[in-house]
Amino acid sequence: MSFGIYLVGVILFIAGVAWGLSVAGVPGVYIGVAALIMLGLGILTGVTRTRSRDHS
Repeated sequence: MSFGIYLVGVILFIAGVAWGLSVAGVPGVYIGVAALIMLGLGILTGVTRTRSRDHS
């Protein structure tokens, strides 16, 4: 799986969670903080899952 496809999935997931939080009445600051944390975790996970292994 390529990193770009993984990142698109993470962004769609974050958008859904952010929309759900806004409908629930959570303040925008908390939604932004949660989205930033999830994006960072998504990038870290994506890099570890999609990096190519060294063939030694």
